[in-house]
Amino acid sequence: MALTPSSSSRPAQPGADAAQRAAYWPMPIARAVPAAALAIVITFSADHSAQFGLTAFGVYGIVAGLVLGVVAWVRLADAGVRPYFLTQAAVTLIAGIVALSVRAGHTGASEVRFLFLLLTIFAAVTGFLELYSGMRSRRRFVASGDWIAVGALTVLAALAFLLIPPDYRQNYSGPDHVKRVLDASVVAVGALGAWAAITTVFLVIAGLSAKWGTQAVAPVQGVESSAPDPAESVHQAESENRA
Repeated sequence: MALTPSSSSRPAQPGADAAQRAAYWPMPIARAVPAAALAIVITFSADHSAQFGLTAFGVYGIVAGLVLGVVAWVRLADAGVRPYFLTQAAVTLIAGIVALSVRAGHTGASEVRFLFLLLTIFAAVTGFLELYSGMRSRRRFVASGDWIAVGALTVLAALAFLLIPPDYRQNYSGPDHVKRVLDASVVAVGALGAWAAITTVFLVIAGLSAKWGTQAVAPVQGVESSAPDPAESVHQAESENRA
């Protein structure tokens, strides 16, 4: 009788993990959609000016902020970190609105500096919030490792935006001997696209891994394995009667 509570409690943790994965897996997939769109637009666009960067990031910020707010509200009710993700969604939404609001009426130099400032603040704040959410929910929620990884990646992006000089400008010639200019806006927009692409891949892998994890865990089997075998009970009863 003393072994019954421990044996019955063993499948509870896998069952809880499966429930968390089932509730969580649509969240990273939904977050990956606007990030993938941002990466594709930047990759296939020849214009990497500061105004283009503000436009692309502004649209992304509004869409990603709304998506994150909705999925965090619906999918993280029991995670204990929903307020941090809602704050992250609000920061992303506000950053997108600000980017679209101030992109017009500025000189080229002011647009570049504002792009760097906005991207640095956005990446630093949202990256820290996601990193903190992952650290706070360690060993309590199955997605804590995903949040730590995405948060650390976004913080590294903030450091990259901070270290790039806004007045950087380099003249060079390509293989076709055409003179080109590599300036700070090209580097910043390219770095934004690289961050979006890496984040997209990671979020898709995280979402699919969580979905497949719900199929890998089978708490019913654990319950059945802890239950006594009827045949063994009959044999044990016959042995006691013979004794």
